[in-house]
Amino acid sequence: MRIEKDSMGQMEVPETALYGASTQRAVMNFPISGHRMPEGFIRGLGLVKWACADANEKLGRLSAEKAELIKRACQEVVDGKLSEHFPVDIFQTGSGTSSNMNLNEVVSNRVCQYVDKPIGSKDPIHPNDDVNMGQSSNDIVPTVLHVSVAVAIKEKLVPALKYLHDELHAKAEAFQDIIKIGRTHLMDATPLSLGQEFSGYAAQLQKSVVRAEEAVDRLEELAIGGTAVGTGINCHPEFPGKVCEVLRDKTGIGFREADNHFEAQGGRDDAVEVAGLLVTIASSFAKVANDIRLLGSGPRSGLGEINLPPTQPGSSIMPGKVNPVMSEMMVQVSNYVIGMGNMVAICGRDGHFELNVTIPTIAYALHDSVEALSNAAVTFADRCVKGIEANEARCRELVERSLMLVTALNPYIGYDNAAKVAKKAHAENKTLKEVLLEEGLMDEATMEKALDPKNMIYPKA
Repeated sequence: MRIEKDSMGQMEVPETALYGASTQRAVMNFPISGHRMPEGFIRGLGLVKWACADANEKLGRLSAEKAELIKRACQEVVDGKLSEHFPVDIFQTGSGTSSNMNLNEVVSNRVCQYVDKPIGSKDPIHPNDDVNMGQSSNDIVPTVLHVSVAVAIKEKLVPALKYLHDELHAKAEAFQDIIKIGRTHLMDATPLSLGQEFSGYAAQLQKSVVRAEEAVDRLEELAIGGTAVGTGINCHPEFPGKVCEVLRDKTGIGFREADNHFEAQGGRDDAVEVAGLLVTIASSFAKVANDIRLLGSGPRSGLGEINLPPTQPGSSIMPGKVNPVMSEMMVQVSNYVIGMGNMVAICGRDGHFELNVTIPTIAYALHDSVEALSNAAVTFADRCVKGIEANEARCRELVERSLMLVTALNPYIGYDNAAKVAKKAHAENKTLKEVLLEEGLMDEATMEKALDPKNMIYPKA
């Protein structure tokens, strides 16, 4: 252990730790969950602090030498090289002050190592006066929340959603000519092609991509420059603009200073909206995954219209059983993200006056949701969708047995007569064609044309 000091006095800190007294107090005060702040958030914190040092240098408030040292250490945080030195639990001070000071202390002490000065000496870089110059935890942490989540969505979630969309679209193209029975209310309906069915799933993922991109847009306003309560005390008026300029250049995202700093610090409505978009994406995941596992149910006593790729043994007692585990994974991810989204909504509601004090929890929920959705999309595409095969014989069998082909007879014999035909066919276990001929309602040639499923799936052609 070594001794470091902060405004509250001396504190023992682990000898190998780059953080200091304030961080150690947080570690001792919040031994709650064992869940540290998300890796993406920590890297985002390093990125924002890099931009702050650059802005302060351009404004003449920080020497070039100090700015370069700070940026060097911040870059190591961005690159994930110092992640072990960020031990603070997510259930901490609601403003995230502990995480902000964690970064400030790590940078200060890492610079000490660069220049061969004792760790904790705060020389040549002071954690508050230099690393935190022109900033408050109250504007930095909301800024990092927006920046880090936006980057995660852009760089991980959007590509993952596009990948799953492409695989679903490929199946829609491959299955375009396979006619199957449709289902509404879980009951037989008129036919469609398996490709048309999969095209709906692909469209859901395409819309999910759009929603993810919209989520990035919602996070472009940043609280930087508001400092303690939104007034910008101790902050150069040009500072937030220069920080945003650096962040735009480094991320390709249109970050800009918030129009109203009191809203940007007191409210978390943007985060709640983003959570809602992620929940919508999660709901799409569950819909697609549930349909696919139902279509593949069986193999002999279920629907069995598609064959799912086997991934692992499905039972510890039933030999040869294979389960739709990839769909089950997707549904669980969906449930988890929906739960996290609800938590973000509650956190957003609990902001009071000039600061929302649930930001670490929001950061954890959003980052974990993005991570889970991204990994789930890629895994589902690779281990399920790519290997799906159509069971054409089963699709054809169910179409031929379906009574809902009777819908196509409405223009010929009317709804009431068509209903009588369907009910009689069902009651007597006959085909529609057998009943139609028995009742003399249609001649055979017209009947064959009307009941051809190919004429039903593209009625506008």
